Amino acid sequence: MTDLWQIERELYTAGHKVICGVDEAGRGPLAGPVVAAAVILPLGLEIGVDDSKKLTESAREALYEEICAQAMGYGIGLATEEEIDLVNILNATYLAMNRAIDALCGDGGLSSAGGLTPPLQVPDLCLIDGNRADGVNYPNQCIVKGDSKCASIAAASILAKVTRDRIMVDLHEAYPQYGFDRHKGYPTKEHYAALEVHGVSDVHRESFLRKWQAGRT
Repeated sequence: MTDLWQIERELYTAGHKVICGVDEAGRGPLAGPVVAAAVILPLGLEIGVDDSKKLTESAREALYEEICAQAMGYGIGLATEEEIDLVNILNATYLAMNRAIDALCGDGGLSSAGGLTPPLQVPDLCLIDGNRADGVNYPNQCIVKGDSKCASIAAASILAKVTRDRIMVDLHEAYPQYGFDRHKGYPTKEHYAALEVHGVSDVHRESFLRKWQAGRT
């Protein structure tokens, strides 16, 4: 069984004072924002966190509440579909990550139990899920598959996924014809079938649909 605290434990032993995990949700969908979360957990906290993709929806929802209650601080940031089209998905992901860390540090956004009060501590190292963090404006270290290796990244993956899923359920209320509450904007057969009938909405990522649109002409 993977020790999800090994990486953080080694980094704290090496001299780091406050470490946060950072992850995103929603790089692949055709609609909606990309969402990132940054989380500082008390070292050694055991609440059953894991990669959000390995958890059921109900487990993610329960852990979301537990993480928000027990984290030393957290922040949520997003980049809109307009920003994704403007700067591309990679750079939009960096925007979302920077906004999540900004929020964690009390510079705006959703932070520390959902309010705008800065947490008591600011991270001196951000652990980023993946192998690139060129556009992250804070001291960082990439951890490939970090959401299955690192407790704070796993926690961030849960906050990001649950937040984005809730956004897509809300968008379903305004755009029920697309089925966002079921596929959350991902490129499923159901989603493409809805696009064939209803066309592209203003919450779709036009840059993700150019090839599809070209194939229809």
